[in-house]
Amino acid sequence: MDRSAILARAAACAFFAALLAAAPADAQDGARKRHSAVRLTGAAPQIDGRLDDEAWAAAPVLSDFVQKEPVQGAPPTDRTEVRFVYDDEALYVAARMHAADPASIQAPVTRRDEGYQSEHLLISLDTYLDRRTAYTFGVTAAGVRLDWYHATDNEDSRDMSFNPVWRAEARVDTAGWTAEMRIPFSQLRFNDVPAQVWGINLDRWIPSREEDDYWVVIPRGTQAWASRFGDLEGIGGVRPARRIELMPYVAAEGTRFGAVDPDDPLVEQRSGAMRVGGDARIGLGSSLTLEATLNPDFGQVEADPAEVNLSAFETFFPERRPFFTEGLRYLRTDQPGYFYSRRIGAASRVRLDADYVDYPRASTILGAAKLTGRTQRGLSVGALAAVTDAAEARYVDEDGEIRQTGVAPRTGWGVFRAVQEFGPSTSTAGVSLTALRRDTEPGGLIASFLPRSAFSGGADWNLRFGGGDYEVRGFAGASVVEGDTAAIRRVQTAVAHYFQRPDRDYAVLDPTREALAGYTAGIGIERLNARHWLWEARAFAISPGFDVNEAGRMFVADYVTADGEVTYRETTPRGPYRRYSITGRMENGFDYQGIRRHGVVHGAANVTWSNYWQSSIEARSELRRYDASATRGGPRLGLGRTWEIEADLENRGSSRFRWGGGVGIGGDEQGGRGWGIGGGIGASPGPNWQVSVEPRYEREREARQYVANLSGGPAAMLGRRYVFSSIDRSTLAAPVRLAYTMSPDLSLELYAEPFAASGRYHRFGEVPRPRSFDLDLYGEDGPIRSCQPSDPAPCSPGSHLFTATEDGEPDQVARDFNVRSFRSNAVMRWEWRPGSTLYLVWQQDRSSSLDNGDFVGPGALGDAFGAPGNNFLAMKVTYWLPVK
Repeated sequence: MDRSAILARAAACAFFAALLAAAPADAQDGARKRHSAVRLTGAAPQIDGRLDDEAWAAAPVLSDFVQKEPVQGAPPTDRTEVRFVYDDEALYVAARMHAADPASIQAPVTRRDEGYQSEHLLISLDTYLDRRTAYTFGVTAAGVRLDWYHATDNEDSRDMSFNPVWRAEARVDTAGWTAEMRIPFSQLRFNDVPAQVWGINLDRWIPSREEDDYWVVIPRGTQAWASRFGDLEGIGGVRPARRIELMPYVAAEGTRFGAVDPDDPLVEQRSGAMRVGGDARIGLGSSLTLEATLNPDFGQVEADPAEVNLSAFETFFPERRPFFTEGLRYLRTDQPGYFYSRRIGAASRVRLDADYVDYPRASTILGAAKLTGRTQRGLSVGALAAVTDAAEARYVDEDGEIRQTGVAPRTGWGVFRAVQEFGPSTSTAGVSLTALRRDTEPGGLIASFLPRSAFSGGADWNLRFGGGDYEVRGFAGASVVEGDTAAIRRVQTAVAHYFQRPDRDYAVLDPTREALAGYTAGIGIERLNARHWLWEARAFAISPGFDVNEAGRMFVADYVTADGEVTYRETTPRGPYRRYSITGRMENGFDYQGIRRHGVVHGAANVTWSNYWQSSIEARSELRRYDASATRGGPRLGLGRTWEIEADLENRGSSRFRWGGGVGIGGDEQGGRGWGIGGGIGASPGPNWQVSVEPRYEREREARQYVANLSGGPAAMLGRRYVFSSIDRSTLAAPVRLAYTMSPDLSLELYAEPFAASGRYHRFGEVPRPRSFDLDLYGEDGPIRSCQPSDPAPCSPGSHLFTATEDGEPDQVARDFNVRSFRSNAVMRWEWRPGSTLYLVWQQDRSSSLDNGDFVGPGALGDAFGAPGNNFLAMKVTYWLPVK
């Protein structure tokens, strides 16, 4: 029996053991707390934070809070009083937070959703009463609004893309502070029934003494949220609103290019554009929302961090564009990665063979629509459709003429996901589907690079038992990619597959293929809640032909893994600590031939001390394995054992002055070594100022850096020479964030990242045979010389490695580097009326490089400011228009 069959059988046994061992248990409705809201009979309260409206007099007071921190179960230090009233349009909340020492109230003015440093009150509403999902609305003592969505029964799982239009005000006085909220029913989804009963919980956070008071306490160490809520009763005669919201925008932008090649005839010094577009949001019944965008603009998005990526793998950056982040929970699965939203609108992967090319920086999104929501029966639905336009690149041909050619086709994108909840512990079962279709001409340049179509999808499930204490998760899916033979060949030879590898006798390269298909499946079981012992086990497989990288994201195929983890924790404060945990983890990954690709032994310990400082230490060792991607399509390379240790320490996160830092060190048996140090400092110099800096420095020697694939190799390597080297690298970065918030609706934020990195190649050598752990190193002395394919002896080492081009000229393939970069953007954001915003954006991107590998020092960051770069200035105004 092969390895994958054994893993599958073991996973099945674990699954059925969980079914037998875990019995459902949930909170009993009779034990739940209850509170009532009162319908208004007069004028609605004015939302000014004063609590002087007559409407509040008739509302019952909710005040029976309980501490969770620092003493779980103890009475709160200060009393909190909350009242609820409503009318046909909205739910109104009034709160009085008493304070024995009002001077101790922390109330910095920050932008929306940044409230951990501030004393605040949160109200979470399970409007569907499904005991699983919840909306959270909150306000700080400075009047900053907080809002997010809990898509699962987990307090710490927060979807911050939920940005409803609502109001809140707060005032600090001699007795503490007060707050008022108005939450429109149009911003909530709930069942269309005559009498509403909603799950509810409240949380008052007092950072000055690390006190957390709840109406319903979720015990320490318990992963739960909406399933433990109390009930809010008394709301009747309200119906889900007919929701139509329009948000047109107008934007103008201009760019001045500074980093230009004076010999490039395609270069432009300046460019500018003006755009008009908009978004629409339409409610379909009480459950679903249709959102559409026309000619979307993303000018206010923060820049991605700088990096020097010498690996074979793509870097996946997080999504920041509002249209795609909002409601992303309805479309995405944790595993597999069927959908990666940054594929939509990304720059084309088509490349031209010309000295000077002006590629479009992104694909234009002509329009997109999204349907999301959740029905009364617990069915969550997400669907997205988008169309990106064709794009052309300008280039200079061999005769010096400027020409244009297409590098991106018009493309249609489709994503669908549905998840059904069931059972007393709200288990789920879901299906996903992604589809992509490109308008390509057979035999053309684009068709030779990009597949014509791609489809992927499958089923997944999360079976919860024991009141949510246990979960059995699993998935099964498939993919197919179709196109011209040249495009499918590119897929087969991409880093995720490397079908061209000479040492594989299965899933080999077939240049006549017009389609590639594969499958994936996995299962895992986890104990989430227990006083001390938690554990997890999982196994999954990805077939050699599985590929979702056209619309999703993945790193490797041809992979089978079995992982296990166990944690011992203590959550009851005692002596010098408040809580601690110790975790051990083992990971094992093999290809379909049973050869180890990955193996890790990992241990970690985390402690929260009595003063709320936190420290951790981690140790990690990777076993000997055979890397199928190191030679970029050649035979497997043997990689030796590695080890690394990292330790971190930080003060309490609610402090006005925050700091943290860590140090790490590591090495491997093939001569690699490295160390790094990093940290962060954050402070509030004044009530309206927030500043932070996160410097880091790393130095490392990588003993197996891929350099080149040359001809003239030994028979054991099928005539190829796979050249590697050691590389000494250093990286220094210091991202800085500065915010000045004039009011909760008007802020100015600056992000700046000076970055420097270097790399020096040395000790060149080549792989003597497949699966070798050693290199045949080139001679230690002698001048650098051109390496001809017919040479019987390898090249000499040095700071550069040269090969010969077809005309006999030297071609440098390993170039030492010393990079400087400075990326920044400044955004002024003004919500000039509810839901309507003005953005003023300035972005700068500077960069330069030298051909030396000298280690970078602190002064290198200053060099980045003088590098040539581009400046981008944009203004965007949106107008929120609700239609009744």
